[in-house]
Amino acid sequence: MVLDALSALGLPVDGRMSALSSYENRVYQVHLDDDSTVVAKFYRPDRWTEDQIREEHVFTAELIAEDIPVVGPLTLKSMRLHEASVVHDGVDGHFWFSVSPCRGGRSPELDDPEVLMWIGRLMARMHLVGERSAFVHRPALNRQTFGEASRDLLIRNSWVAPEVTQQWLALCNQALEMMQARMPEQIQMLRLHGDCHPGNILWTPEGMPEAGPHFVDLDDARMGPAVQDLWMLLHGDEMERRKKNRDCSRGL
Repeated sequence: MVLDALSALGLPVDGRMSALSSYENRVYQVHLDDDSTVVAKFYRPDRWTEDQIREEHVFTAELIAEDIPVVGPLTLKSMRLHEASVVHDGVDGHFWFSVSPCRGGRSPELDDPEVLMWIGRLMARMHLVGERSAFVHRPALNRQTFGEASRDLLIRNSWVAPEVTQQWLALCNQALEMMQARMPEQIQMLRLHGDCHPGNILWTPEGMPEAGPHFVDLDDARMGPAVQDLWMLLHGDEMERRKKNRDCSRGL
């Protein structure tokens, strides 16, 4: 299905492909006849609507237009989003998919202050674009969606061990109350990368073309506070996290 779908878009696939690590979607690296490679992402059915996927692509295109190093879908046959049909056990189905350039790289050295400031500068530029307008179809990251809804789902399905359910619930409610008390009433919400962990920031060594960091996989893009794109970079103990936060914020 993968090779047929890409061939239908006019891509000269040579038959070689490999699956890439992805939690939500099916992602493949596909080789072409000219020895170049592309990445095909087949979206998990029923996770995002067509309108939500298109919003991701529009946001990515805005970032690329501002020379922010983000890897986004290619325009093939005048479209960035495509549909592949498949028949499984006699049932017709379809998958939305996109095709992007293949950009490699290694994880960034987050213990290097210069690296953190570089990432911080790019993240600040990304957020300036993100605050220009709002997602209409994509969800927001807030206390209700990522806090209360998650808590209720775990309790409703008895997914917390019975012997610790009451303790867990009390601590969860305490954390939600603390968040409510400490967050400003009118916190600014903007379009975010949404899943800005080190695995989605690939680093090209200096001296090579397009050296430095580039962002990949905006599949979790949504409305939320800017700190959502920052906290995933702050690993280590409290002192280390404070130092990384200062270094990254210098770029912001």
